[in-house]
Amino acid sequence: MTLVLTTYDWVPDMPRGFVRDIRVRWLLEELGRPYRVETVPLREKSPDHIAQQPFAQVPFIRDGDLTLFESGAILLHLAEGTDLMPADRRPQVQQWLIAALNSVEPFLMAWVIPKLFGKDEAGAARREPLLRKRLDQLQAALGGRDWLTGDSFTVADLLMADILRIPAQNGLLDELHPLAAYVERATARPAFGKALADQMAHWRAADERQAVSQGK
Repeated sequence: MTLVLTTYDWVPDMPRGFVRDIRVRWLLEELGRPYRVETVPLREKSPDHIAQQPFAQVPFIRDGDLTLFESGAILLHLAEGTDLMPADRRPQVQQWLIAALNSVEPFLMAWVIPKLFGKDEAGAARREPLLRKRLDQLQAALGGRDWLTGDSFTVADLLMADILRIPAQNGLLDELHPLAAYVERATARPAFGKALADQMAHWRAADERQAVSQGK
């Protein structure tokens, strides 16, 4: 059965390219797995949506009889038994994927919410030193390697690089050249380019539907 990926029907311009279904799209492209996209409304939260994602968020997937939410859990499930979860490095890959979610992304979101969503420069400035410290620690842990767990790209790198795209695009990696190069290596992969193009096409199609419905 074709995997079903569910995301929002529409979002405003700012989060486009960063809605977290991009992570799942990217991995599916890396794996060459076909999938189709279904949607839930951004604003009206239905009982069916909540039944599949109790916090009324996205993404979630339906893979055969399995429905799964949370991007990290989805990535772990899909990568299992593939080259992006090498058997000899499985614990290390899982460790770094969880570190991306627990030890890096929360510091980023604490900065993103006031900076990009709240337009609160003072609030973002208070949180920026903690984020920069965490980015410094991550670069030190990378230790000059191309990838987090060895000489090949894994699902942990996919997730970490996706998280780091926002600081990279906002100048926070300008002094962290190895970490910036790490993000560039990951996002130069054709699978990422395809996933990003497909997500952006999804939002453009949503705009076109809205324009038609509004008679524009």
